[in-house]
Amino acid sequence: MSKKKEDLQNILNLVEEYINEYSEEEWTPGKWIKYAGPYFDSSEYKNAIKSLLDGWLVLGARAIEFEKSFPKKLGKNFGLLTNSGSSANLLMMSTLKSKNLYNLPPGTKVLTPIAGFPTTINPIFQVGFEPVFVDIELDTMNIDLELAEKALQEHDIKVITFAHVLGNPPNMHKLMGLVRKYDLILLEDCCDALGSFYDGLPLGSFGAMASCSFYPAHHITIGEGGFVATNTPEQERVVRSFREWGRACYCVGKANLAAKGTCGKRFSSWLPTLPDHTFDHKYVYSEIGYNMKPIEMQAAIGLAQMRKLKEIGTLRRRNHTALNDIFQNYEEYFYLPKATPKSNPDWFAYALTVKDNSIFSRSDFCTFLEDHKIQTRPYFAGNIMLQPAYADRMPTEEVISNYPVARKVTTDTFFLGCSPVITMEKIGYIETVVEKFMKGV
Repeated sequence: MSKKKEDLQNILNLVEEYINEYSEEEWTPGKWIKYAGPYFDSSEYKNAIKSLLDGWLVLGARAIEFEKSFPKKLGKNFGLLTNSGSSANLLMMSTLKSKNLYNLPPGTKVLTPIAGFPTTINPIFQVGFEPVFVDIELDTMNIDLELAEKALQEHDIKVITFAHVLGNPPNMHKLMGLVRKYDLILLEDCCDALGSFYDGLPLGSFGAMASCSFYPAHHITIGEGGFVATNTPEQERVVRSFREWGRACYCVGKANLAAKGTCGKRFSSWLPTLPDHTFDHKYVYSEIGYNMKPIEMQAAIGLAQMRKLKEIGTLRRRNHTALNDIFQNYEEYFYLPKATPKSNPDWFAYALTVKDNSIFSRSDFCTFLEDHKIQTRPYFAGNIMLQPAYADRMPTEEVISNYPVARKVTTDTFFLGCSPVITMEKIGYIETVVEKFMKGV
């Protein structure tokens, strides 16, 4: 072994020792139970350090390895890393307007549920399309498919997009029937749903494209990061162009430095406007794009995280079941989460909705939990059109009256974490605190 390799191994051994010694802080009642967090051991840190010491910072060999392996987790064959799940959603929607692919015009109508996380909906506005909103179901908080079909009968809709809520899908057989009947393009937001299945198929495998998030609260994390998975190489190439400033060049990794590039003719007459001149393909732009790339170190972390996905799914399902065992004793006060028939969710979180006839409010209950150092979260933005950023887009009275379930979710729904960082000891403490609250109401 060379001295360089020996020194590197010594560094990595020290990192492993440090992580094993100091990374796991002992939890005791009175310390916060965070709803989520990275499920790391020394492998993520060692991968990151090796990547940095290699000196290749932008996407390279590790990213190529990740991008070849990960699409299968979403039932796809192609895809690429992004700097966030939100960016992944924007890239998918932007691809629909590309003249090199779908070429949908401004004003194209997109069907979507009105409640959830804003960056499922924001890309519709950002690319100049028009959302057609429908309400959600109370028990799953997924898009109401009866209302969806009614909207499809009333509007000339070309696209449908939605998030699989907290890892739980709608009835995908019924939804895909609508996709076929009305000739829709489906974009699946799987940011909460990595590792979830419907009728044996991974979520992400149903649509034309699917997104995923690697934010620390999600199933696996690379810090900030996301993914777009596609059905075809043509889709992937256009998404890659939008990710990288809109450039036409599709070289990846160190091929970016090669004189001939991936195409074999990097220096050629690429500009139709100047056919007699040679131009570097790396600086030819076929889309009006963005810069939404992560870095190589994140891909290195992702490779370690991907190997834990099955273990993470087992722990999330265990925690969801344990929380359900607690709250099924209080069904008179809450609507409990319900997995869609034929689904196998890899749950992002455990969501509860306070019933109208309950003797306490969401605020009462969540404040009590937070006072006892148990983190809670609302169901993201709730009805997004009630948020300040969207106040001028629809009359408030219409938003409230036309979408009653989304209105209720905004004020009465919250969730607890079922992340693998939550141990059974912590869930036992949650049970004790919940019992204490219930005795006092």
